[in-house]
Amino acid sequence: MLLDRGQGRVRVLMGKRDRKHAFMPDVYVFPGGRRDRADMFRAFATDLHPDVLRRLMEGNQGDAARRRARGLAIAAIRELQEETGLVIGGKDAHSHTSIASLSCLRYVARAITPPGNIRRFDTRFFLAFTDEAGLDPAQIRDSDELQDVRWLDIEDISGLNMPSITQTIFEHVKMQMKLDPSLPFGSSGPFYFARRGRFHCGII
Repeated sequence: MLLDRGQGRVRVLMGKRDRKHAFMPDVYVFPGGRRDRADMFRAFATDLHPDVLRRLMEGNQGDAARRRARGLAIAAIRELQEETGLVIGGKDAHSHTSIASLSCLRYVARAITPPGNIRRFDTRFFLAFTDEAGLDPAQIRDSDELQDVRWLDIEDISGLNMPSITQTIFEHVKMQMKLDPSLPFGSSGPFYFARRGRFHCGII
């Protein structure tokens, strides 16, 4: 979830999934996607905030747990670039490829698709502010994955066709911002999952 607060109001970046997608076609979502195995081994320019890294590791220890946690964040930044053209990071001096900066990312929510769905995902939701990430909000573009990529006032998106979980997590972030607009890195967030046919909300 990318937020822009540079025009006296807060805007969120969203795009519409292509109607040809088998999963969630024609709905508006935050940029994102699956973690690749390679993401766990990619170089990064700056590390996650210690509070974010600790919460992503979920009590696990060791290098493998840190790689998995960082891989989730690197995947989020990679998908943002692929789907919108925005790059959080810089260029590697040797390979001249993009290298992610993880330090601006907050970990705001987690959700697991309920059993019985054709496709299930265990999704972590990250959030960054454009000013902290060094991004120019005007440099967005559409892609094969996301169309109609645009900035929307966070108080005026209720009419969009969004997945219910996207709407739920977005409303949580709005509530958190009313309590503290800076969204501290150590803030807890919701964990939505289903068990024995009932929905539950835990804490990350």
